[in-house]
Amino acid sequence: MRVVIQRVSQASVTVDSKIVADIQKGLLVLVGIEDADTQEDIDWLAGKIIKMRIFGDENDVMNCSVQDIDGDIIVVSQFTLHASTKKGNRPSYIKASKPDFAIPTYENFVQAIEKELGKKVQTGIFGADMKVSLLNDGPVTIVMDSKNRE
Repeated sequence: MRVVIQRVSQASVTVDSKIVADIQKGLLVLVGIEDADTQEDIDWLAGKIIKMRIFGDENDVMNCSVQDIDGDIIVVSQFTLHASTKKGNRPSYIKASKPDFAIPTYENFVQAIEKELGKKVQTGIFGADMKVSLLNDGPVTIVMDSKNRE
């Protein structure tokens, strides 16, 4: 699993001119799923995302997690995170999972985030043409891959 985590002051997802997710302070999490992803990958990423100290404390030092600040989260599926750009100029998405595997894995990931966070998480709509709007705070953007746990 690959995720791009963005600390946001505001974020929303629109599908067919309708806002389907909208948060203020929190995280926008883009997630790409591959067939090799397991429950261990889901649990590891969910725990890291919720506990990651990337929000400012009273001294504006990044010591607080999204949970510490009672922030919200939007999770958006994004198969293009598994793009291979090795050959030519047109990315290949061969590593990205097909919907029959990706949808239940994505839903499981959202549930794991909700369990760790202790509240409902907003989402985009899997497979839809989504318009994602955000105000990146900082900017703070972190890329993680559950197969490369650095």
